Amino acid sequence: MSKKLWAAVLLGFLMIGGRAIAAEDTIKVGILHSLSGTMAISETTLKDAMLMFIEEQNKKGGLLGKKIEAVVVDPASDWPLFAEKARDLLTTQKVSAVFGCWTSVSRKSVLPVFEGENGLLFYPVQYEGEESSRNVIYTGASPNQQAIPAVDYLMNDLKAQRFVLAGTDYVFPRTANKILEAYLLAKGVAKADIMVNYTPFGHSDWQSIIADIKKFGATGKKTAIISTINGDANVPFYKELANQGIKASSIPVMAFSVGEEELSGIDTKPLVGHLAAWNYFESVDTQANKDFIKKWQAFTKNPKRVTNDPMEAHYIGFNLWVQAVEKAKSTKVDDVLKAIVGLSVPNLTGGKATLLPNHHITKPVLIGEIQDDGQFQIVWQTPKEVPGDAWSDYLPESKDLEADWTPPINCGNYNKVTKKCGGAATK
Repeated sequence: MSKKLWAAVLLGFLMIGGRAIAAEDTIKVGILHSLSGTMAISETTLKDAMLMFIEEQNKKGGLLGKKIEAVVVDPASDWPLFAEKARDLLTTQKVSAVFGCWTSVSRKSVLPVFEGENGLLFYPVQYEGEESSRNVIYTGASPNQQAIPAVDYLMNDLKAQRFVLAGTDYVFPRTANKILEAYLLAKGVAKADIMVNYTPFGHSDWQSIIADIKKFGATGKKTAIISTINGDANVPFYKELANQGIKASSIPVMAFSVGEEELSGIDTKPLVGHLAAWNYFESVDTQANKDFIKKWQAFTKNPKRVTNDPMEAHYIGFNLWVQAVEKAKSTKVDDVLKAIVGLSVPNLTGGKATLLPNHHITKPVLIGEIQDDGQFQIVWQTPKEVPGDAWSDYLPESKDLEADWTPPINCGNYNKVTKKCGGAATK
């Protein structure tokens, strides 16, 4: 072999070895959020937030002496593509954890991938419950941390007697509304006083639907809309409410998927007084939140960039993961899962988020009124954090179930009556 050829071969080995060493010196984290399509209005912000958290952690020295590397993918609001992108993150990119998904249909799409490949997903958005996976950390609200308290507020504080359950046609609204309908009936609301309507993602023609809602609310009984409408369909929905003269004083909307980011693209003056139930609002008056907003606007180089609830959920989830990795001295999923249950990190509302054995966290519940500047004025909140419940007490098929991913139960759907696990036990 000539000297030139030998040098080229040696250089090639050195370059390959260098790349391998470089890869070993970083910890990869997947970011699985839609940056295009109908859900980009909500999810792009979460990608940006994760990049900020990773940059901050790297400035502190990284994790276990290594830099964290963000691997960003765009599943483009395409539910099967979520599964494909998730598999690539876990098997090709070899990420240690993934922060992602918004809709429950995207989470359901990736769930078999995370369970099959033993990956770890941090899911930051309120959801319908009725699930607890060993491979998912649910940092968004379960129904008892959002939907049920919101209905109690409508009934007790606003004296609502008729309810419109309006949702996008997929798993979260349908399951959440199934729970809410059972809850309303248990509270003595007549079946005739509950109207249910579903529309597809991206729905834009709301004229006849809003007219039907207006007619439903014209019976003399106080009527409220409980909205599980997701994504960019919220823009024409709220516009049509205003067009038909529906104000918060007549038929208030209680939204579960509309926050500051969604309102930033809408003229909010006609929407003043309508409501949303979350676990965080940008208007929260704590020093931790003020510091968070300042960092966010500096990171995005935009003094008008807003914050929202799922951002706080990712903030909590990322800090829980960092703390668990440091405790386990490992990024391996099995080690992190053993370390993470019971850990607590500060939230932005002045309290703490604790990771429970069911892989849900403790969260305060807040209800806010839309203001003309696109912010929310907090009108009600729980006195302390509420533990997330994976299984609803109001559905007969789940009222006897509990989730506990610690020994000796190690099960996501343990039947307290039969003392048996109805699903796959821990690996």
